[in-house]
Amino acid sequence: MSGGDGVLRKARPGFRWSDVDLLAYKDEGSAPFKSVSRQTLFGGEGLEGELRYFEIEPSGHSTLERHEHRHAVVILRGRGQCLVGDEILAVAPHDLLAIPSWTWHQFRANAGETLGFLCLVNRNRDKPQLPGEADLTSLRADPAIAAFLDEA
Repeated sequence: MSGGDGVLRKARPGFRWSDVDLLAYKDEGSAPFKSVSRQTLFGGEGLEGELRYFEIEPSGHSTLERHEHRHAVVILRGRGQCLVGDEILAVAPHDLLAIPSWTWHQFRANAGETLGFLCLVNRNRDKPQLPGEADLTSLRADPAIAAFLDEA
């Protein structure tokens, strides 16, 4: 069903839900990431948005990317860090994050903890952009961001 029209999706152990497929985060080799999965909880016709659940295994990370669409994120489990623009933010359960348009961002799970979060985005959205050499040079000009990026 993955994001279909079900009225009730019962919670299952391990941050899974009935009638929701566990999917790969992205196609292997499409972008750099480590140990991430996703579930589309709600989406499809009749909704302008899509509610997704991402899980990053201990020491894993999402892709460093930016795009036109905004994100609204709610941390549900675990602890980690999130690069948002020029800030590295410590995140924990029940924290809320707003990722502005065209802002570089990346999530990382702490060692020994799975980081799980809900992400609300537009159903129809643009494709992510990966950083080029000039972007990486600019980001790495900040020693804290350089250290964050080197943890991959």
